[in-house]
Amino acid sequence: MNIRKRTSALVLAVICAASLPLTASVASVDASPYTFFTRVYGPGVKNLSLGDAYARYQWGLKNDAELQYQEIRNRFRDSNPYLAQRIDLANLLGVPAPISGPGAYELVTRDAVEGIDINILPAWELYDSSTGERRPVVVAVIDTGIDINHPELKGAIWVNEGEIPDDGIDNDGNGYIDDVNGWNFFDGNNQVYAGREDAHGTHAAGTIGAVRGSYGIAGITDNAYVKIMPLKALGTEYGYGEESAVIAAIRYAEANGASICNLSFGTTEYYPNLEKVMKESRMLFVVAAGNGDAAGIGLNIDQVPDYPSSYKLPNCISTANLMFDGDLEESSNYGVSTVDIAAPGTYIVSTTTEGRYGYMSGTSMAAPMVTGAAAMLYSYRTDLNLQDIKTVLLESAHKLEQLEGKVRCGGMLDVYAALTYGQ
Repeated sequence: MNIRKRTSALVLAVICAASLPLTASVASVDASPYTFFTRVYGPGVKNLSLGDAYARYQWGLKNDAELQYQEIRNRFRDSNPYLAQRIDLANLLGVPAPISGPGAYELVTRDAVEGIDINILPAWELYDSSTGERRPVVVAVIDTGIDINHPELKGAIWVNEGEIPDDGIDNDGNGYIDDVNGWNFFDGNNQVYAGREDAHGTHAAGTIGAVRGSYGIAGITDNAYVKIMPLKALGTEYGYGEESAVIAAIRYAEANGASICNLSFGTTEYYPNLEKVMKESRMLFVVAAGNGDAAGIGLNIDQVPDYPSSYKLPNCISTANLMFDGDLEESSNYGVSTVDIAAPGTYIVSTTTEGRYGYMSGTSMAAPMVTGAAAMLYSYRTDLNLQDIKTVLLESAHKLEQLEGKVRCGGMLDVYAALTYGQ
């Protein structure tokens, strides 16, 4: 595989809300022998507020227009990128810049818009008040590992009932020894949690299935019926992986009962074997559309392919990253033929490693929103088959003018509308 390097643009960004600390972060990525990588950027797990209750900051679930995003942006970024890069580098190193002083930068502010959220509260009310049958659903999260002992996630983790823990025997004969909660395809063992490098997968899992009403945040699904299968196919602190591990994880997921699969990663390289495995699978895949080019500018992947989104599979939902004002985040990829829907993905608070919480941004965070909604819908609407779920999610989307021509359905995820679709 080719060596791949990605760097993030130098950006100083703050997000403001009552009692929310203001912090800054610069992200960079070194060269790697892998071509699959996570779809996350921005403040990451360093931007924590460990002592707070976090549900109030889950704007993607309930947006009360309390948030404001401010970015100190180089004025020459678009008109003269080379000059902008020289100015930024000089300021970073503390040496004289070609143009100095406040005139080199401008403050860009974006305010949240009330109601730009996934409309989960009425969906929860409907779900909780219903006495109808619930379908058990297993969601495979193929990613970095997951902190399965996080208080928010303990009750949401899939258990392989055919396996006896730690006896060194493949009790269920599936080819994997002691795969009680899943498998680590990156390292080739049953340790689905390897430590801090697994923050990305843990974050995705929290959005999907963190217990509601008990700790710091609320996940989308009812983890009494929706279980998360941790499949670690990515590793290192940068979240890299290989095609063979991803394919093996997909095959494991389907063979062991998963019906929905979250893929918050991608590559610009075309892998026909991966496409074939996904196309032939009976599972529904939810994938991240990708975070643009090296400068953090979103790409039209109808024209510049990014995979798995550009496989254009009928059993795949590609997800763009929506800001809290209803616009796509600047870094989010888009394309009316390749990207299906938008969902909140910027400054998303969720679970991270070592029992903690943190903010992350990217299409990696948007995809689990759709995965959680798909799992909730499939569990609640037992009259629907798995092939119906994509159709319902796209046709029930909340239409937004600014998303026309950007994503296939022209809208953002609306969970309540999905649960009541056709009724």
